[in-house]
Amino acid sequence: MKQVVYMGILSGLLGLFGGKSNAAPYELAETYSGLRKMVFEATPSQVGLKAGPSEVWAVLMETGYPDAVVTLLAISDGTVSIYFSNGGGIIGLGQHPGPERAAKSFLALAGQFVSKSQSAKEHPLPVPSMTRFYLLTGSGTYFAEAKEQDLGEGRHQFAPLFHKGHELITEIRLVEEQRRAEQSVPADRRENAAPAER
Repeated sequence: MKQVVYMGILSGLLGLFGGKSNAAPYELAETYSGLRKMVFEATPSQVGLKAGPSEVWAVLMETGYPDAVVTLLAISDGTVSIYFSNGGGIIGLGQHPGPERAAKSFLALAGQFVSKSQSAKEHPLPVPSMTRFYLLTGSGTYFAEAKEQDLGEGRHQFAPLFHKGHELITEIRLVEEQRRAEQSVPADRRENAAPAER
């Protein structure tokens, strides 16, 4: 049942941005490729962070679907984003209380999985139905991969991190839904709304 919920959340987010179905290998939007490359090439000091050798300063959780790859990104500097390989995404969420709390929890838990991961020299995308974790530490990048269904149903050792990532995705979706609801309200009504309505 949880697996169905997770797929529904991500399918809903993908639906917000449209896009046609692509056969693997995916056709990647230029912006998506550029943002992803920038994260993997960054160092903690470049984003104003200090990270010990085994300290996780950024996590990418990427899940492959027929339409696109969904990339969830959390960085210790407060960056929280979700990108879609076929274009679009949601950025600038780290300032919102829900995503901020969930991202901190996600990053904290990720540190427990470095020893269970493998060193990542390259950064391929997952194929459909697979989820890939990239853990960026002070000593390099590590990865692990599993079937999304096994993670969702708790049959893989990385299931706790997968569930924590989906808690963050839920918070992202709540903020995005609130944004869209506010945008659909006429400007004069927003300006005249009582504080409780805001």
